[in-house]
Amino acid sequence: MNLCRLCIIPDTRPDTEFVDGICSACIAYEKRKSIDWYARRAQFNELLARVKETARSRGNKYDCIVPSSGGKDSHYQVLTVMEHGLRPLVVTASTCHLTLIGRANIDNLKRFATTVESNNDTHVRARLNHIGLEMVGDISWPEHVAIFTFPFRVAKEIGIPFIFYGENPQNQYGGPLGTQEAKKMTRRWVSEFGGFNGLRPQDLIGMDGLTRDGMDFYILPPGAADGIEAHFLGQYFPWDSHANAKVAESNGMMQQLPSAANWWPHENLDNAQTGLHDYMMYRKYGYGRATAQLSVDVRAGLLTRTAALDLANRRDGLLPYPYCNVTLESMISKIGFSIDQLYEVIDRFTNWDLFSTSSGTIKIIAQKWASPSA
Repeated sequence: MNLCRLCIIPDTRPDTEFVDGICSACIAYEKRKSIDWYARRAQFNELLARVKETARSRGNKYDCIVPSSGGKDSHYQVLTVMEHGLRPLVVTASTCHLTLIGRANIDNLKRFATTVESNNDTHVRARLNHIGLEMVGDISWPEHVAIFTFPFRVAKEIGIPFIFYGENPQNQYGGPLGTQEAKKMTRRWVSEFGGFNGLRPQDLIGMDGLTRDGMDFYILPPGAADGIEAHFLGQYFPWDSHANAKVAESNGMMQQLPSAANWWPHENLDNAQTGLHDYMMYRKYGYGRATAQLSVDVRAGLLTRTAALDLANRRDGLLPYPYCNVTLESMISKIGFSIDQLYEVIDRFTNWDLFSTSSGTIKIIAQKWASPSA
């Protein structure tokens, strides 16, 4: 496993290309300096004019849809489009295991704009969490699907043809070269980068008692995305996670460090299952959420690469005991897993080649960690 020469992202990260030892995220970040952001703002203004005219001609109450988790970026997206004169409808695909702080932040965002929350079947969601974890090693699989289906369903149903997502993830975190400049989220983009892991929702019908009606929420009907434009707001404004967090906090969003394995106190606060998702990422690819966040800070010049490496070595690989005050045991019990079953699945999806020495494979032992310095 080789790390980027500029940040600390490893070459095991899926879809991330490296050129002369430099990851595509660092390459994209360097290119931002040469972007004509005044021209991008002009493009956004042209888009705004189309959005407003379409809403006026249709007599719509809302101009656009903003998909939201209630987090820092969601607050920034909603407040930014409102500052530019748009009337957003905030659409929240209910998360798998909503935390108390996540609930508070979703409710806080409702102070600024009308919010629609999905009312998906929690029993179906729990089965999908179980299947996702067992089949593809990702407990968050159904949440990824819902994020890219529910907003389009709402857009189609009420006739709002414009959706504003946040950053282009390939630009912010790395992806295949050539994907960083995409301004629109197409259905092809969703199928490639939406976190499906090759598992289509329709493939699960009939599995573990799942019916077509139960899976309907996760399956976008043919033509449901036709005529709908989904834009990345971060392609029109320089994306800065910390600046977004300051905007969100100043407007009432609550923050806390979700677990000892994280570096930022203002990200992924809504879903208690995220800690396990991130831990599985560590077992599969050899890096965790701290490395991803620290790498963003290194690119921005907020800390040195050496300091980032030291911090990542102390945080990556820590189990979420707890995550946003939710214990691992209580979280997995909701999806029908015991601790022993969970460890079996974790070991099965671990890339042991990443955890070996010349004298043999290192057996990773799960421990309870009180702090990142433990």
